[in-house]
Amino acid sequence: MLDVVRLYARFTRPFTLLPPLIGVISGAITAWGSASNPHVLAGQPRQWTREIVLTILLGSACAALLNAASNVINQVYDFENDKINKPTRPLITGEISRIAAFRLAIVLYAVAVVPTWLVAAWPAVTLAQRMSGPWVQHQCFALFVLGLIFTLVYSAPAFGRTKANAFLANLTIAIPRGCLLKVAGWSMVASVFHVEPWFIGSIFFLFLLGASSTKDFSDMPGDAAAGCRTLPVRFGVAAASRLIAPFFVLPWLLMPIGAWVRDPFSPEHAILTGNRWVLTGLGCGLALWGCYTVYLILRNPEDLAKVENHPSWTHMYLMMMAAQVGFAVAYLV
Repeated sequence: MLDVVRLYARFTRPFTLLPPLIGVISGAITAWGSASNPHVLAGQPRQWTREIVLTILLGSACAALLNAASNVINQVYDFENDKINKPTRPLITGEISRIAAFRLAIVLYAVAVVPTWLVAAWPAVTLAQRMSGPWVQHQCFALFVLGLIFTLVYSAPAFGRTKANAFLANLTIAIPRGCLLKVAGWSMVASVFHVEPWFIGSIFFLFLLGASSTKDFSDMPGDAAAGCRTLPVRFGVAAASRLIAPFFVLPWLLMPIGAWVRDPFSPEHAILTGNRWVLTGLGCGLALWGCYTVYLILRNPEDLAKVENHPSWTHMYLMMMAAQVGFAVAYLV
């Protein structure tokens, strides 16, 4: 029994679950430290309550499970790709059947999305208030449902399978894993009807819009055979490398801009209401890190297609997590 549990846990690719977990927690901390904190708007001091902490724990666990469901459903529909690219995966070796994998995805989707109905920001405190509150209080649930839909649109032919299209593939990765993830975390503490959460989400959206392609280079043989015209398959390794390079640098420069430019709808403060010096330093530091990653990519683009996990792929994940932690720090100090 323990071996079966380990097999299915490995099948969900648990190492990819940390970024969404950290992303949601970071988004919630950002909302708590922002000018949009509902306690602050009500003229009260910021406070960590038991309800807020439990809400964040529930929401972050659901985010990790939603990512696990996405990983599973992607492997179900990437069967032909993975026969060439990832022949040791349990679905390809026959350790897990496609029917069992599909059922697992359904269970994970349900466990990830349904509990988020209980995620409602203050003043909804009691279980009854969270269960029966108006739709506008269930912003997190709506964002998770959208995230679920985007994962199906990316992978499943019945929903469009945008993975087969170079530009649409990156778009349907960047929207849920970049923008919606941060806004969902924010919704666990404060309302999303402000400029700030969407501005923050747009930074991560733009980063992933290009950086997410780093995983496609080593998968070119299987993707081409399965009819998936990813950026490197469609344009070649060198041209695709040049296309994604700016996305490692330019999005981070929005951080110092947002820290100093006034919010057009709330001109009494900047768009980003965290510590502007921390945000400025973080944005510039990440942009420099991005320049180094671009150097690794462009000095010999062909290496991207030869190594399964090119250093740029590792740097992409590390930059994401560093940015998430950095945002949390900027809104706590």
